[in-house]
Parts: sequence; C-alpha cells; structure tokens
Amino acid sequence: MVSQGTTSTSTAASATPAAENSPHAAVVERGRPPLGERAREALERSWRPVAMLLACVAAWWAVTAAELVESYLVPSPGATLDLMVDKWGYIWHHSWVTTYETVAGFILATLIGVAAAVVMVYSSSVERTLYPILLFAQVIPKIAIAPLFVVWLGFGVTPKIFVAVLIAFFPVVIAMVTGLKSVDPEMLQLSATMGAGPWKTFAKIRFPASLPHLFSGLKVAVTLAVTGAVVGEFVGANEGLGYVIQQANGNLDTPMLFAALLVMSALGVVLFVLIELAERLLLPWHASRRADATTTTF
Repeated sequence: MVSQGTTSTSTAASATPAAENSPHAAVVERGRPPLGERAREALERSWRPVAMLLACVAAWWAVTAAELVESYLVPSPGATLDLMVDKWGYIWHHSWVTTYETVAGFILATLIGVAAAVVMVYSSSVERTLYPILLFAQVIPKIAIAPLFVVWLGFGVTPKIFVAVLIAFFPVVIAMVTGLKSVDPEMLQLSATMGAGPWKTFAKIRFPASLPHLFSGLKVAVTLAVTGAVVGEFVGANEGLGYVIQQANGNLDTPMLFAALLVMSALGVVLFVLIELAERLLLPWHASRRADATTTTF
C-alpha cells in the first residue's frame, strides 16, 4: 500500500512539470472587456477633443459677445445655430448632395487606386510609366482643372465626382503601393517554396499585409474627397455645400457661411470616423489597434 501511494505521488509529481511546460498551460483566454470598462476607455479617449471643441466654441462666443468684431464678419454661435434650425431643410438637401458626391468619388478613387497600385507593384515597367503621370496630375491645382470638367460634363454631379476622384486618388495609390511592397521577403519566399501561386500569395500574404497602409491612405483620401466635391461645386453648381458657401459669400450672409462650413467639417469628421471604425473591425490584430495606441479618435 505504501509503495503504491509513493508511486502515485511520484507519478503526479513528474506529471506536474510536464503540464507546466505544456504550451497550452501558458495560454490565458481573454474575454471581451465589460461594458462599463469599455465605456470608461471611450470616455478617456474622447474627453480631450470634446473639451478642446467646447473651448473653441467658448472663445468664439466670447469674441462675439464682447463685440470685438462686427457681427456681419463673425456671427455668434447662437445666430449660427438659430439659422441652422430655421433652414434645416435647405441645409440638409445641399449637405446630402455633397455627401453623395463625396462618397461616390471616394469609392471610385479607392477602387481605381487599389487596382492601379496592384498593377504597378507587379509590373515595374507600368510603375515607371504611371508614377510620373500620377505625380504630375497630383501637383496640378484641382481648382484650375475643375472648370474643364464642368465644360465637358455640365453642371450636374458628375464633374464634382470626377474632381473628388482626382484629389482622393493619389493617397490611395501611394499607401497601397507602400503596403504591397512592405511584405517581408522571407514570407514571399516561403509562399513560393510551399507552391503557392501569385494569386494565392496576393490573397493570403500581400493584400492582408497591405491593409494597415491602405487604411491610412483611405483616412486621408476620404477627407480630401470632401474638399474635391466642394471645389467642384465652387466652379459650377446649383446645389451642394459649395454652392451654399458661394451664395452666402456673395450675399454677405455670414451665419449661413459659418453653418455650411460647420456642416462640411462635420461631414469630413464622420466619414473619417467611419473609416477608422472599419479599420478597427477588420484589423484588430494590428499594432495600431492596441490599447496603448494614441492615434485613434475614439
């Protein structure tokens, strides 16, 4: 009996180090943080920009309340808010037009930019041919060529979409090319050694590795798309936020001018946050999505 107990004890003792050395013993399953903790983290990330925004509004109100500038030059926040409430339908209609032009231009710029980047990475001759042309097109002021689109395509939404595509295209291409070229060469060699073809290597290695760079370019491109749509409306349009700004500027209607600028800024911020949300959902594994990252907006 004693020998059996001793044998059992020694067996258990010898099994314990084996269990401790098992790779599964060090795996700790982490669940989703509680709702209260996530709410506190979101509050911690968002209170600073909110406080900065409130400070800017307070400074705006103080300047107008003290009558440091004439009201026809800088309207008060109250006057701007009252006008936005009174003419909400008018502002909403033109905001929707600009939103449609921006989103359409951004989507087209993303599709064309990603396709062009893939072709450039896989063909050095195409890259040497297209890259100088893309750079040349980027340095041309878009306000200078927007009238051409209006002459060619009329006063509808099409020329505004073209300008948005042109201004948002370049950051997408550059970010995607950088991402596709940043893949570890050893991973590509391993893929070729295991018999993976070019398509499977692209789908399994190159494209996933390029997504962090691509999303960085998309966040720049979506804000530029708003600018492109408004620039196109400046040149020739009968609706949209650019048209509202032009009309308000001609009539010295500064409350409407400030209201249109605020709505345009809010549109850019919302689209930027949507891209960042998509990045958070699709790339939870990337280093930029760690809890200690400080470049997110929420």
